[in-house]
Amino acid sequence: MGSEAHNGGGCSPEVFQPRGAQEIDGERIISVALRFFNTLSREKEEFTPLSQGTVRMYTCGPTVYNYAHIGNYRTYAFEDLLRRYLKFKGFRVVQVMNITDIDDKTIRDSQAEGISLAEFTGRYTEAFFQDLDSLFMERAEHYPRATEHVPEMVAIIEDLMQKGYAYKGEDQCIYYDISKFKDYGNLAHMVVEDLKIGARVAHDEYEKEHAGDFALWKAWDEQDGPVFWETSLGKGRPGWHIECSAMSMKYLGGSFDIHTGGVDNIFPHHQNEIAQSEAHTGCPFVRYWLHAEHLIVDGRKMSKSLGNTYTLREVREQGFSPLALRYLYISSHYRSRVNYTQESMEASEKALVRLRDFLVRLSDISKGGPPSKEIEGLTKARNDSFAEAMDDDLNSPQAVAVLFELVREVNTDIDKELLTREDASRVRDLIFSWDNVLGLQLSRVAPSDEMLPHEIEALMEKRKEARRRRDWNEADAIRDELKKRGVLLEDGPAGTRWKKAEPTLVDNK
Repeated sequence: MGSEAHNGGGCSPEVFQPRGAQEIDGERIISVALRFFNTLSREKEEFTPLSQGTVRMYTCGPTVYNYAHIGNYRTYAFEDLLRRYLKFKGFRVVQVMNITDIDDKTIRDSQAEGISLAEFTGRYTEAFFQDLDSLFMERAEHYPRATEHVPEMVAIIEDLMQKGYAYKGEDQCIYYDISKFKDYGNLAHMVVEDLKIGARVAHDEYEKEHAGDFALWKAWDEQDGPVFWETSLGKGRPGWHIECSAMSMKYLGGSFDIHTGGVDNIFPHHQNEIAQSEAHTGCPFVRYWLHAEHLIVDGRKMSKSLGNTYTLREVREQGFSPLALRYLYISSHYRSRVNYTQESMEASEKALVRLRDFLVRLSDISKGGPPSKEIEGLTKARNDSFAEAMDDDLNSPQAVAVLFELVREVNTDIDKELLTREDASRVRDLIFSWDNVLGLQLSRVAPSDEMLPHEIEALMEKRKEARRRRDWNEADAIRDELKKRGVLLEDGPAGTRWKKAEPTLVDNK
């Protein structure tokens, strides 16, 4: 995490045209323009950052009142993919992801447990970072916590009151007057005439039909217990929406490039961020709004009543690896729903095994000779296809399809013994460069630990024979040897099945 903060910044900085991304053998591959679907315009727009060579991006982070679930991580995986691809394109990325450690839910649940807010939220914050590491998500430059930025929030609220955008209600809470902001509803594409002018909403989260003046500052009441700040606004705490405005503008300035989140953040949270931020600065708040669709489980929406709001720990208990979950995320477009099922996760595990086995085949190539023109042409063509897919609103499923197309084509050449060591190295380097975007850790799998299916089946047959002879020591020794090499056996009534464990990863830096 960096320490850089961006205080201020004009409304119209220099606009920078992005450059191409990838070099192979010193030759730069120039791709088409990078385009994103902007929720604000509901159109794909060519991406141009505000400042030369740098992308400033804000991502709505976790509300740490519980363990984050796999639906949350779907959005974070999309944001990680976006970050990685921007870096792949040659940009410097300054990313801010907030930690919401004070809101209605954190206060409610910490009070129910009878522990301090800091102790309560600290537990889930630590678990969140552990999950990020398990999913191999890159760390943002800044992770500001809401409780550490209350003075910045108070300053914005004071300014909004002075400008006539905010007022104190009879309940001593301070509300934002949505009637004063002429573009209110622009992100959520709401009909302004349908808004209930003068109605107030004290809760952090609410539906469009209940839209009204929202709370910037909540006056203390007994339910808040010891959670409050004594400020010029009175005794109380900030509302949820002002938290993100204050933290994003502190580290990224009054106008920045990209704001992301899940589709459920569009209203009211992101709509309210726009209203309060632009009223405060007089500048356009964000140029590109990107939102990820929901994850569903077995075709149904996640809900506590259905018992299907799985955490990463529960995914592991089901026998699946975090990398398989990451693969599931990127194999669907971020604006499409992802369906988490037993079948889809098994397919993800098999896809990873296929990729790892292919890399093992490449490492076994020993044929000498110069690199072939055919492989050179193939890798360049597939690299162009990969960039074209990702440039088109992060079309990761198409990019993954390009990867498997390359695997199929090169496997055919391996079968015909056409590949040289130089060819294999070129293909492997290309896949590793793509994996800097996809994050599947393909370059970190230790080749010596990998076994091909026919090797596994041979040892399983040997173990089966040992069991038939009731030689349990030999059978156990074979099981242990397979486990050491990353293969797990499952004995059952229908026989013995095998699956690959999470791979041994090595640091190749």
